[in-house]
Amino acid sequence: MFEFAGEFEPTINVIFLVVTGYIAWHGIRFRDAGGNTDFVRLLFACIAAVFFFLVLFQDVLGVISF
Repeated sequence: MFEFAGEFEPTINVIFLVVTGYIAWHGIRFRDAGGNTDFVRLLFACIAAVFFFLVLFQDVLGVISF
């Protein structure tokens, strides 16, 4: 995904995975004071999770290719 980075691509992939993983984890686990979920946070968390797994399986592990 980050081929433009050259030799720094693995480092950028790991940073990307950490950031998107945190966003997905926080958005999915978030509850307000009443214990309710927020639709917008869930939406963006799911989008972040899709990108997390895309980069993980395609660029880091090399299991799939598009």
